[in-house]
Amino acid sequence: MPQPASHQLGLLGGTFDPPHLGHLAAARAVQAQLGLHRVDLLVANDPWQKSGDRTVSPAAVRLEMARALVTDTPGLGVDDREIRRGGPTYTADTLEEIHRESPNTEIFLIVGADTAGRIHSWHRPEVVLALSTLVIVNRTDHASDIAGATSVHVHMDPVNVSSTSIRERVAAGQSLDGFTTPDVARIIAEHGLYGERT
Repeated sequence: MPQPASHQLGLLGGTFDPPHLGHLAAARAVQAQLGLHRVDLLVANDPWQKSGDRTVSPAAVRLEMARALVTDTPGLGVDDREIRRGGPTYTADTLEEIHRESPNTEIFLIVGADTAGRIHSWHRPEVVLALSTLVIVNRTDHASDIAGATSVHVHMDPVNVSSTSIRERVAAGQSLDGFTTPDVARIIAEHGLYGERT
């Protein structure tokens, strides 16, 4: 019997506290340049490498914001499996789960250059590298050759925005125009997020 054609899925993981126009631009650039069937934002439940740095917004609210970011954007979606699974979030577990569910799915894990350079500090990095192709956005010299990885590189015009800068702007009472979408800004206001510096 012929094997079903592979489905090419891009995954952009993160805390998304909050999601912003940089996330949206990266997802769209990867989908367009690699011709992927779909790119999903993969919302972390408990980002273990960030635990203790600051208080992270509730997972349900971060999921709501991620969905709002990509609404009405063809080919982009949100995957909530890490939140449904609960506990600390490990990308290796997620990739194994997707592979069991859909063995013909080819996974492209989207990371920035700095993250790519730290990939071997992740939980079970050998599993991550075996089950995915790394998509390194705006590579730098130190992230151009990751040991044990199959990787591709995508270039996009830099978007000068970060989740940290948005939290700081909210705390200072400043506008979020040009930083995230109006729908995400509305959710931030409705939930009273980031009202005090942490």
